[in-house]
Amino acid sequence: MQTSLKIAVVGSGLVGSLLAIYLKKAGHTVHVYDRSPDIRKINFSGRSINLAMSNRGWKALDAVGVGDSVREIAIPMDKRAIHLVDKLNFQNYGQEGESIYSISRGTLNRKMIDLAEEAGAEFLFDQKIWDVTLSDATLHIGETERGEWEEKKYDMVFGADGAFSRIRHRMQRQSMFNYSQEFLNMGYKELNIPANADGSHKLDKNSFHIWPRGEYMLIALPNLDGSFTCTLFMPFEGENSFDSLKDRKMVEDFFEKNFPDSIEIIPKLAEDFLKNPTSTLVTMKCFPWTYENKIALIGDACHAIVPFYGQGMNAGFEDITVLNEMIEKYGNDWKTIFSEYQISRKPNADAIAELSYRNFMEMSTKTADEKFLLQKKIEKLFSDKHPDKWIPLYSRVTFSDRPYAEALAIGDFQNGIMEEVLRMENIENIWNTPEVENKILELLNI
Repeated sequence: MQTSLKIAVVGSGLVGSLLAIYLKKAGHTVHVYDRSPDIRKINFSGRSINLAMSNRGWKALDAVGVGDSVREIAIPMDKRAIHLVDKLNFQNYGQEGESIYSISRGTLNRKMIDLAEEAGAEFLFDQKIWDVTLSDATLHIGETERGEWEEKKYDMVFGADGAFSRIRHRMQRQSMFNYSQEFLNMGYKELNIPANADGSHKLDKNSFHIWPRGEYMLIALPNLDGSFTCTLFMPFEGENSFDSLKDRKMVEDFFEKNFPDSIEIIPKLAEDFLKNPTSTLVTMKCFPWTYENKIALIGDACHAIVPFYGQGMNAGFEDITVLNEMIEKYGNDWKTIFSEYQISRKPNADAIAELSYRNFMEMSTKTADEKFLLQKKIEKLFSDKHPDKWIPLYSRVTFSDRPYAEALAIGDFQNGIMEEVLRMENIENIWNTPEVENKILELLNI
């Protein structure tokens, strides 16, 4: 237990809610502010990508005793189901028994707020935070940005308010604050595969479904009620783009041609496509993440990433794990806690941003490529035989809690080896022979 402080967490999303639980368990008074209404009292639909919980996320949840409560609303996915135009391939994610877990963002967010309230955190919704005084952790709250503001003073403020954080916005006005944001020229739109009449799933419910088509792709993740949340990723403009699909017939013709096996299972395809918003995808980086012992950014507020590795939430939860490690190490020395937290996390946040960007290419293009599928088969065979010598990059990121920066560096080294292996003569026929195994061992310098 630390010396009790009065702490404000701005943002009642996944990271803000979990952080509130940790801070309460450490003995603090915690108020969580959000500019939106209570998500538990409104319908949540139209712009969500289902979450894929993996080891880093579970570690943060289990350490504070809420992992089992979340497992009740999660569905394990042990493989990719790759929907090519003319066939369906399956590709296991990790070793036997290793899965990522599909969770509805709205369902999890509601659960996390409930759990944080049970832990003793107080939530204040419909509270618009427009500014914060960095030097004394004072929040400025009001109905409008130019109207009257009320001041709420705290000992400390955490900005967990997402990629377009108001807390970070104030920190950006310091000197020597580095900041960048980069939007992809593509966006995403949510669609829905409803359950069968008996409540069962129309597709294999333990698979992450991908329809890879190069510059665009469709994905589908299972929900507990038998439905799937689908997300279409496409360029905003160009030949195959959101801009090019203007009416019902164009949408239906496009899906009939490019995703023929999805037509029957998405009954409200055109209706949802034309009604649901098209959302943007942004990578945001900044530094520093903290100010003295008063203000700290966490989660998307300091490292928003694109969703193609399924690590946004996991990375945000891991921020809390590392912050908690620093709390246990340095006690009440918050200045050191904050400094060590940001120094530890920044290189790993940059690494997962890079990996997430690259994984779009893997999901949208390479999963349909025979050479890539062969590489995965060789890696799996070698890894199964030599688990101490080769852990595939995906497993390092998803089924491990080793640093993201380490995974990126070792992944690049391993990819260089695989490029040489794939250049071996007749590799398509000798991929599972001792010759290939020995070649990899030689390249590993073993």
